[in-house]
Amino acid sequence: MRDAPQTPDLSGLLLHWYDRHARVMPWRVGPAERAAGVRPDPYRVWLSEVMLQQTTVAAVRDYFRRFTDRWPDVVALAAARDADVMAEWAGLGYYARARNLLKCARAIAALGGFPDSRDGLLSLPGIGPYTAAAVAAIAYDEAATVVDGNVERVVARLFLVETPLPQAKPELVRLAATLTPQDRPGDHAQAMMDLGATICTPKSPACGICPLSQTCRARAEGLQASLPRKTPKAAKPVRQGTVWALHTPEGWVLERRPDRGLLGGMWGLPGDGWDGSPGGPAPADADWQDAGEVRHTFTHFHLILRVQVATGQPPLRRGEAVPPPEFSPASLPTVMRKAFDLARAALPPV
Repeated sequence: MRDAPQTPDLSGLLLHWYDRHARVMPWRVGPAERAAGVRPDPYRVWLSEVMLQQTTVAAVRDYFRRFTDRWPDVVALAAARDADVMAEWAGLGYYARARNLLKCARAIAALGGFPDSRDGLLSLPGIGPYTAAAVAAIAYDEAATVVDGNVERVVARLFLVETPLPQAKPELVRLAATLTPQDRPGDHAQAMMDLGATICTPKSPACGICPLSQTCRARAEGLQASLPRKTPKAAKPVRQGTVWALHTPEGWVLERRPDRGLLGGMWGLPGDGWDGSPGGPAPADADWQDAGEVRHTFTHFHLILRVQVATGQPPLRRGEAVPPPEFSPASLPTVMRKAFDLARAALPPV
């Protein structure tokens, strides 16, 4: 078992660095504001953490601003139409998160507000250990240990953990807990994230300006750039399929996907079952033309989609023609937007 490095107040060194170098983010209450008595809004903390799962800060900023402009608190989000939230989420990926976001918002609204502890937050639908710890620490100053990918990297290097991920996760969480202070645990959590994002980066870590460099065991051994180690991933399989884009005088023919499953609850072009669903035939008998193919990568597979396009007003056997006021291409999930853009480019201007 590894013990914490013998250092004078390691968290204190980190917080001193954070007070001067904290990243400015639209959902964050910075150190100066905290010192002036401003409290983080648990709604904004929770929303940002859900959005940031498997997504970059740069990608999330605009989505977060749009969400909070439209739904400024959890009660407003709880009252939102599912379709509106899914449309705003389009492009962030992992659409199950958006469905869980709504379920959780409605549960919180029914409770009359956010639980103020990690255990209470864990009782909510769609909130797992990481998000519960992050909201508890940042919004409520609970000494909960928050471990994301950036924190895993910092801890693996600081303690010289050579066990590869994901096997090392329990040990990294235990070691991170030895660093979590009772005072300012939320700022500590954000400082660890910022350190990993800006200094203790995956490649070419900037050890010369790291506030913890003198206590980093990986740096002492010259191994910082090689940690954390990772178990090689199996190659992703490649799936192929077809979608049909039919433009009628009433609008494009679309299908609302089932609530559960890949891209659940989103509008999409009718497909042949490339996603593992039963699929079906083309939405109508029409003069289909091949518009080309689009490629997209999901978490567990690569996808190559052939896009067939047609115009006219044949009888439909599946889908519905959605008029322009009710459909915006921006509301499509990314893979469907790629296919739609290819189809639209293959037709005369409409």
